[in-house]
This record gives sequence, structure tokens and C-alpha cells, in this order.
Amino acid sequence: MLMPAAPPRRSLVLNASGEPLCVVTMHRAVVLVTTGKAIVVETDGRMMRSPSIAVPVPLVLCLARYVAVPRRRPVPPTRRTVLQRDAHRCAYCEATADTVDHVLPRSRGGRHEWTNVVAACARCNHRKADHLLVELGWELPFTPLPPRGGLALLAAGPPEPAWEAYLAA
Repeated sequence: MLMPAAPPRRSLVLNASGEPLCVVTMHRAVVLVTTGKAIVVETDGRMMRSPSIAVPVPLVLCLARYVAVPRRRPVPPTRRTVLQRDAHRCAYCEATADTVDHVLPRSRGGRHEWTNVVAACARCNHRKADHLLVELGWELPFTPLPPRGGLALLAAGPPEPAWEAYLAA
């Protein structure tokens, strides 16, 4: 017997201008909708019901009023955020990544920053050790960069597929 899919546990909140603000729990999302502070922009078609009210399952919300947000500090390159940025793929062999590697090793003056850290599988990370890519004859298929806009919101976990269109901006 197939079990019905569980509703998502998180919702993406957009400012009134459409920019992504934060990710909230489903409980907080329902409170925002029922108090009139937000409207449901994206739903999966299911409803959450109580004896007195029915609310569509909110995947993406938009605040009714614009909220001025102070400038965000950049997200630091932690293991979790680097793996997310690189979609859990090894930068060297495309296998599933489970760790991070410094392109220019720290022992050779490399810094722990977005442009020098990539996701790597344990095998490639061990083989590379403290060597330079040119010493091994390896090349990076991409230039590591800091995550753009919406990715910075997702330190709490992977995004829902319905959020992609709103995080791309």
C-alpha cells in the first residue's frame, strides 16, 4: 500500500518585492497566512484543515508588506554550504562528494574561502593531498565562486523543488 506523501516541513518566504527572505517551518508559514501577513504563492494542491479553516499547503509565501532587511553578511564556506553549492558532486571525478578540498592547499598558502574550496570525494581528496592540480595533471571543470543570493538561505538543508524559480533570481 502506498503512503501519501508527507507535506513539506518548510516554506520559502519572499519579501513583498519578490526577493527570497528566509525559510520557515510549516507551522510558522500557516500562522503567517492565517493572520493575513502573507499569501500563498506556490502550493502542492493539498489542503491543511482544522475544524474552522482550510489552508493550502504553503510551499512559497509572499509577505503582504515589504520588510526592510539589513544587508546580509556573506555565508562562510562550511562543509555543508560547499557541498550544497557543488550539488554534492566531486569537483575532480563527479562522484558523490562527502568532504571538501582546498584547490590551493592551505599548507602552500591557500586560504579557506569560496574561491579556493570545492566539494570532493574522500578518494580524490586523499590522492590530491597537498599537491597542486598542475602537479597531478588535474583540471577543475568550473571556477569555484561564492553562492548567489538564494543559496545563502539554505544553510538549514536542501531546497524544495518548487523553490528553484524563486531562488534563481
